[in-house]
Amino acid sequence: MNTHPNITIIDYGAGNLTSIVNMLRKIGYASKISKSPEDIRNADKLILPGVGHFDYGMQKLNESGLVEVLNEEVLVKKKPILGICLGVQLLTEGSDEGSAPGLGWVKGRTVQFDRSRLSEEEKIPHMGWTDLHNYKSEGLLSGMHDHPRFYFVHSFHLQLENPSDVLATAMYGYEFAVGIEHENILGVQFHPEKSHRFGMKLFENYLTLY
Repeated sequence: MNTHPNITIIDYGAGNLTSIVNMLRKIGYASKISKSPEDIRNADKLILPGVGHFDYGMQKLNESGLVEVLNEEVLVKKKPILGICLGVQLLTEGSDEGSAPGLGWVKGRTVQFDRSRLSEEEKIPHMGWTDLHNYKSEGLLSGMHDHPRFYFVHSFHLQLENPSDVLATAMYGYEFAVGIEHENILGVQFHPEKSHRFGMKLFENYLTLY
């Protein structure tokens, strides 16, 4: 098994972590689940997962005492980080889902789906397999053939200030951003760990190209 790079999955109490470990193992990479600042400093690549409510996620992250070390490693040392699901939302400045400020690493917010723009068949949460559109073909989504599709479960979506930060979009009633690529700060609204070969390719790209 390839044990390089050193991958730390951040355990702050709000994520489904073992499925990510299993997916990484499937493509030949060992990873570590940790809440230790030392492991975050020693990591080559960081993954910030998350499921649930925005304010709860930020509360758990703040209580973990890891925000300071994450700011240092990601913003100052430019260490690559990949946010997944709630994890990508926490990278923004805040969310319609609550009042807590996000990490604010990327300009923009997480907003509620506009139900007035959805058909009666389009329920919230948006759940299931969805194609990506207008995606950056270099980097995280490079080498994706046959129309990349990923598995989603969410009621809120990204609204980014800078179009250059948008990794990809998807359609659900209307077009919305589903990922972030801002220098070393990456994130996806969907679940690559549940997205079979497309998810495997995304993780492989993250671990080899950044």
